[in-house]
Amino acid sequence: MNATPTDPVYFLLVDDLEDNLLALDGVLRSDEVVLLKARSGPEALELLLKYEVALAFIDVQMPVMDGFELAELMRGTERTRRVPIIFLTAGNADWQRRFRGYEAGAVDFLHKPLEPHVLRSKADVFFELYRQRREVARQRDELKAATEENLKLLNESRRTSKALEEADRRKDEFLAMLAHELRNPLAAIGNAVQVSKKTASQEHHEWATQVIVGQVRNLSRLIDDLMDISRITRGKIQLKTRVLDVKPVIEHAVHSVTSLIRAREHELSVEYGHGDAQVEVDPTRLEQVVANLLSNAAKYSEDKASIRLSTTVAGGELLIRVKDTGVGIPPEQLASMFDLFVQGDHSMARSEGGLGIGLTLVRRLVEMHGGSIVAESQGTGQGSTFTVRLPLAKSIPIVDRGDQRAEVQDQAAVTAKHRILVVDDHVDTVLGFSRLLTLMGHDVQIAHDGKEALAIVDRFLPDFILMDIGLPGLDGYQVAARLRELECCQKTVIVAISGYGQEEDRRRSREAGFNHHLIKPLDYDALVLILSGGK
Repeated sequence: MNATPTDPVYFLLVDDLEDNLLALDGVLRSDEVVLLKARSGPEALELLLKYEVALAFIDVQMPVMDGFELAELMRGTERTRRVPIIFLTAGNADWQRRFRGYEAGAVDFLHKPLEPHVLRSKADVFFELYRQRREVARQRDELKAATEENLKLLNESRRTSKALEEADRRKDEFLAMLAHELRNPLAAIGNAVQVSKKTASQEHHEWATQVIVGQVRNLSRLIDDLMDISRITRGKIQLKTRVLDVKPVIEHAVHSVTSLIRAREHELSVEYGHGDAQVEVDPTRLEQVVANLLSNAAKYSEDKASIRLSTTVAGGELLIRVKDTGVGIPPEQLASMFDLFVQGDHSMARSEGGLGIGLTLVRRLVEMHGGSIVAESQGTGQGSTFTVRLPLAKSIPIVDRGDQRAEVQDQAAVTAKHRILVVDDHVDTVLGFSRLLTLMGHDVQIAHDGKEALAIVDRFLPDFILMDIGLPGLDGYQVAARLRELECCQKTVIVAISGYGQEEDRRRSREAGFNHHLIKPLDYDALVLILSGGK
């Protein structure tokens, strides 16, 4: 027998005579078996309800309830009907008694007086059968659990595979859309350039200029959206919040999409119902949220649609709601509207641009403010409603005068003439800067790499140096650090003009010795502001 103390095997001994029970105990006692003793049928039944019995030795002749009756009751109960029974009888049992015993469920008959080695041998056989049966049951349960786990893993794998396929499909779709969005403004810019080359008409030149400026702005916004999503995903965006009234922020957002709304002949109405309620937000990011929602409403609506923007206060929150009469949202798409690279009606969206990242950006920016956003629609063709909820501010606003940026006129920079060194390895970029600054009245020199710039400064003595970061050989950081070691450049204003605009890039610029860090394509007003500040 190989039972363990923690996994006991129970034998039931039933006889109305104590001496017989002691005799059975003496033969069957083992560290591997627990012997349960009963002197009557009812007592045996109580033990059977408490313990899982591997084998029962039952005396046939007992008062109140004989062995056969006890066996029949055991066979009629689900818990005990499979317990093997060995009947113990005094004298030889005739065939009728044997038949009744086997009919009641006996597996064997033993005659008193019992032969110890026979009794022990039969007990060992049923002990091993019980242990094997229990081991098979354990393995069956383990196999069932493993099968269920494998099935669960298989289902999870299928779901993951399906999600990856969907993500891959969205990625491919996004890349195709990105190519489309890049080619459109580039085509418009190319057309405007060709018009300018083929005519001397001032009207045509002004039109071409407006097209180029507008398309450059579109490209910048496209890149900014992509970078914002990347920064938010990596937790790199830091909000610059202050307590304010949302009305001026909403007005700026409305102004930014006015041209699109007019082009589609939409009717836009704005209703402010929030009274003097204020929120603590980053105004730039909130403007981005509202502008994105208005832009989506305009893009996903047929011409001459109605767009309504309203504000209200409810439950300690300020609600900004944008409702349109556009194409609506199918019920199956509502749950995924804020997922990355998800778009609605592509045929309409393509006409005005869009990468399917706008609503993802909106949701994450709103959540960063402790708010929420939901989309509602009755279905295709029924319009859509987007509701932003922001917690009301709990403090009195402190007016920050330092945030108020003074308007800078071109003349301010033109009046003060400066010596400016432009350093960039991209020929068209450096020549473009040179011509622009020369037209503004400045004395300009150019260099195409760091070594050339270091050779020029000693004789040119620039007031300002506009320098790219990604230069060949010595990069912009290294050049700036060397310039700061020169006596002639101690007071020179060095401005980084780069395609790299992460906070880490700005920190490295400051550490290298740059005074300012501007992002390509250049914000002209920001450059004018820097130049108007003098040396």
